[in-house]
Amino acid sequence: MVALAAVVLAVRTAGAAVEALAEAWPVLLLIAVPAGAAVAWRLRQAVAGRRRDRARLAALRLTLAELDAMDDRDFEHALRDLLVRDGWPARRVGGGGDQAADVIGDHAVRGRIVVQAKHTRVAGKVGSSVMYAVKGTAGPAHGADHAVVVTNGSFTRDAMAWGDRYGVHWVDREKLRRWAEDGSALHELLGLPARTRGARFGRAA
Repeated sequence: MVALAAVVLAVRTAGAAVEALAEAWPVLLLIAVPAGAAVAWRLRQAVAGRRRDRARLAALRLTLAELDAMDDRDFEHALRDLLVRDGWPARRVGGGGDQAADVIGDHAVRGRIVVQAKHTRVAGKVGSSVMYAVKGTAGPAHGADHAVVVTNGSFTRDAMAWGDRYGVHWVDREKLRRWAEDGSALHELLGLPARTRGARFGRAA
């Protein structure tokens, strides 16, 4: 008898719920339709925003004058955007304890690039010590396949020679103009090869 009563109660409860739903469905529909439309609108806006960002980055050109007027942080962000333009999903990591890496990008074919940014006066020169630091941390700390030092100034002769010898690429003012202003892709400008099985600078532990 107890079991039968429970079944009857369950059936009545279910019936009441169905009736209540049948009576309330117009109200639920009025709530659901605007909510669905709002979600769809947000999704469309997000997609459109991503398309606009991609289009903006694809057409990104920065003059040397614009780069010279930036501070260190803005310069790092600009280099990040230029890498993204060239097909390297990149992020700015510069700051205290960055271990000689201001921007890191990962390419599906060419692997990981580590960029050290040196924003300076136009007449300023980057010395060999910067190249030593990048060489020492690009692999052990960041797992890089390619390491690059970029400046809006120039490099000392020893810094360029040392970088060429030990595989630390350098981008001086003229190369920066071709990259940022003319629109040349960095990997083409520097002749960066596809990633090999072992990273040039070793993998991070």
